[in-house]
Amino acid sequence: MEWARAEFTVSDDPARLDRDVIERFLTESYWAKNIPSATLDRSLRNSLCFTLLEGERQIGFARVVSDRATFAYLMDVFVLPEFRGRGLANWLLTCVLGHPELQGLRRWMLGTRDAHALYRKLGFTPLKRPDTFMERHDPNVYGGA
Repeated sequence: MEWARAEFTVSDDPARLDRDVIERFLTESYWAKNIPSATLDRSLRNSLCFTLLEGERQIGFARVVSDRATFAYLMDVFVLPEFRGRGLANWLLTCVLGHPELQGLRRWMLGTRDAHALYRKLGFTPLKRPDTFMERHDPNVYGGA
């Protein structure tokens, strides 16, 4: 599926992913720093991925892990720094949330350290019952802190 806006496109076609752009960004991000190549490849294969393109150049990305029936976890969202401030992250996420295979889900979740305002505009809120959620987290799984 593809969405177009001026010179930009959002696509869920795996063939349009530029793996090198994704790896360069994620290996330096605070949430996936040092992610091994094999782990990244496995994550891409097992997720619904969205590519934000300017022409044919990938400038952003998001992926969703979901059963496509009840639950989705939004992750690895980014727009390259030189393209920020144009509303592209909001548009990318609007496309993700509107994807036909992700409708009627009971719960969407995500984690962010610094983009609360963006996600709030799209209907995300802090956990209403944080006492009912738990996590198992290994911050050093990719090596380093």
